[in-house]
Amino acid sequence: MKASHFFLCLLSMSSWLNLMPTAGTKIFHIGACSISMSVSEIRSGFTAIKANIQARDPIRTLSILSRPHSLHKVKSSERCCVTHQLFNFYVDKVFKHCKTEDSYVNRKISSIANSFLSVKRKLGQCLNVTSAAIKSLGELDILLDWLEKS
Repeated sequence: MKASHFFLCLLSMSSWLNLMPTAGTKIFHIGACSISMSVSEIRSGFTAIKANIQARDPIRTLSILSRPHSLHKVKSSERCCVTHQLFNFYVDKVFKHCKTEDSYVNRKISSIANSFLSVKRKLGQCLNVTSAAIKSLGELDILLDWLEKS
């Protein structure tokens, strides 16, 4: 009987600790969404492997996110959806295809990927999928125009 009370107490305590933000974790308000994440932890992991990863980049004349101000131009009402899609892209495409022969780099990539996956799940919970789908379909011409200009 005492063992079951101890186990229940331990389980309750661990659940409570999981709900508490860890050191460095901040709450970010992204449009209508609020998420907690540790940017400093992600940045630290990235800093440790940045030179290694960038040295492997075969296309150095092109940048996907070359215009940091373009992300700042996203309307507040659309930030949650855009952020969710960016995290989807990183989780589903980027991290799955970034394997190196260096186990240290792979561990750092895995750690960053886990952080992104956690944020992606949190963002998915606050999105109105129907509204996002209608918004995306309604702006399909913008995507097509951009493709034709490329």
